[in-house]
Amino acid sequence: MSASTETMLPAILEAIHQRRAVRAYFPEPLGEATINTLLDAAVNAPTAMHLEPWAFVVVQDAGMLRRLSDRAIAMATERGDHLARVATPGYSIFHDATTLIVICGKPLGTFVTADCWLAAENLMLAAYGLGLGTCCIGFAVPVLNTAEVKRELGIPADVTAIAPIIVGVPRGHTPPVSRKPPDILRWFKT
Repeated sequence: MSASTETMLPAILEAIHQRRAVRAYFPEPLGEATINTLLDAAVNAPTAMHLEPWAFVVVQDAGMLRRLSDRAIAMATERGDHLARVATPGYSIFHDATTLIVICGKPLGTFVTADCWLAAENLMLAAYGLGLGTCCIGFAVPVLNTAEVKRELGIPADVTAIAPIIVGVPRGHTPPVSRKPPDILRWFKT
């Protein structure tokens, strides 16, 4: 291991172990430079066959975030989804974050979804490095993929919203969640 690797490894492992799903944010908006830094980190993720199938939608409009949240809750309620029960009056699935970044996948092969999630992890780790909080909002995926919302957000019909991630300035500390040890099914050695 080189000297530079030895100094980088602790910082990388700290980011991996300390990044949390943050669900409480200050109403501080994020600037374009910060968003561009996060997007640059995302597009530097590994990608199968170097296809780079991702595209992004950035939503920083409070009214639009409210409408998307309300639509997502209405859809979940119609489906009978148990997650809709958390939706008390005024509840936002985006936890009052000022920014939503939707990582979308273009139809460019078998590994589009995996590539987009790799980009998502890069984005979230970069946000942690900038002192920001993030949270993947899977609850938003169904509404983001409706024809009406795709038109509203400028997402082409053949592109899929894969990873909606809120980003913002965390309100307080998010405690760690315990993790199970790796479930190693088999370890082959020579």
